[in-house]
Amino acid sequence: MSIVTRFAPSPTGFLHIGGARTALFNYLYARRHGGKFLLRIEDTDKKRSTESAIAAILDGLRWLDLDWDGDVVFQSSRAERHREAAMSLLNSGRAYWCYASREELESMREAARAAGRPMRYDGRWRNRDSAKAPEGVRPVLRLKAEQEGETSIDDAVQGRVTVNNDQLDDLVLLRSDGSPTYMLAVVIDDADMEITHVIRGDDHLNNSFRQLQILRALDLDPPQYAHIPLIHGPDGSKLSKRHGALGVGAYREMGYLPEAVENCLLRLGWGHGDAEIINRSEAVQWFDLATVGRSAARFDIKKLDNLNGHYIRAAENTDLARLLQPSVEKSLAFALSDEQFSMLQCVMTEAKIRAKDLNSLADSVLFYFQSRPLDIDDKALNTLKGKKEILKVVAARLESASQWTKEALEDELRSQAKVMALSLGKIAQPLRAVLTGAVVSPGIFDVMEQLGREESLGRINDWLQRPDAT
Repeated sequence: MSIVTRFAPSPTGFLHIGGARTALFNYLYARRHGGKFLLRIEDTDKKRSTESAIAAILDGLRWLDLDWDGDVVFQSSRAERHREAAMSLLNSGRAYWCYASREELESMREAARAAGRPMRYDGRWRNRDSAKAPEGVRPVLRLKAEQEGETSIDDAVQGRVTVNNDQLDDLVLLRSDGSPTYMLAVVIDDADMEITHVIRGDDHLNNSFRQLQILRALDLDPPQYAHIPLIHGPDGSKLSKRHGALGVGAYREMGYLPEAVENCLLRLGWGHGDAEIINRSEAVQWFDLATVGRSAARFDIKKLDNLNGHYIRAAENTDLARLLQPSVEKSLAFALSDEQFSMLQCVMTEAKIRAKDLNSLADSVLFYFQSRPLDIDDKALNTLKGKKEILKVVAARLESASQWTKEALEDELRSQAKVMALSLGKIAQPLRAVLTGAVVSPGIFDVMEQLGREESLGRINDWLQRPDAT
């Protein structure tokens, strides 16, 4: 059997991390088995579906490099096919027109609330003649659901789950305006697209029992279901924005790499031994539904930060420089020259060691390209109080340096610190402040080497000439 999975989001908002994980699991399962991974946009709710949401979903999947097979299927374009299937159920006696009024349905809801049970349609039009229908009521088409026995699902994650059929009411297939419902559309689309495995969140488990009723009525074979647990926050509560329940695009804006987000999502509810860092090829090789846990996974933004730091450090300098270039140029308000871009690549070696995200990494290297005189922040200004004389001596020593490499510069300043009976830090800190405008930076000797002799000495002298230098 050729494996076919699908990701079927509703375009009513961004691609959130729960949806992204579902897409990832479907992608990996299909790729591991040499099958197909299909994409269907379930846009039957025209009031809530938007073009911007569709664009955000597609953009998020592309950013995560979850490439789907074939064209995107839009559910709304298949409405006639859905109606055709509904009418076949009517003609076979497995569906019926229901003329219950709004008032009657509301009365059923009130009775259910009073009894403390879920609302269930009472089947009052199941066996009635449509010729006795009241005037002015546009009917809905309902499924004649099985009323006796039970329905079981052998779920690839949850195991065997069973419900009594008397808990399942006659669900609506066609609304009063003739439009197909989500329940019907999903069943027909999955069947027509030859989906073999439906991998989705366990909040859809109840839907699966209802959809199985439609499949049976249509004499169709069901897919293999796999309902994966939802994602909770680190405290075990429902995931919310305070936990990081944001769109995939928001994580990109915050400076996360797609590899880090994927690795984080992969470890939410699935694992392979003690492996924490798992690349795409390993994930395709190892992923299996049998090793997906049944308990809710916990999302921890700190783990994502750690993973992001790992992938930043592992990235090629040229790739990082290309990613940072737009942000750096926007902050500087000018385009980097070829020479400056080469410098940006070079400074990545040291700058990326401490970086947790691309935004902070971009900010940390801006000083290399800023024009003189350099802006110096308040913390750096505080560091410079009373350091003018030290910097005068240091500037003179540096002007006479025969070599401008980080090794030679470190030797020069260590020697000067001994002469002045100071620790190296007493020299390095004010030097860092005047060269970078901040108190935190890559290693000061790396900074000086990258800036070069002329720029380094120019920045020191700019400070010494300031009237507020003490």
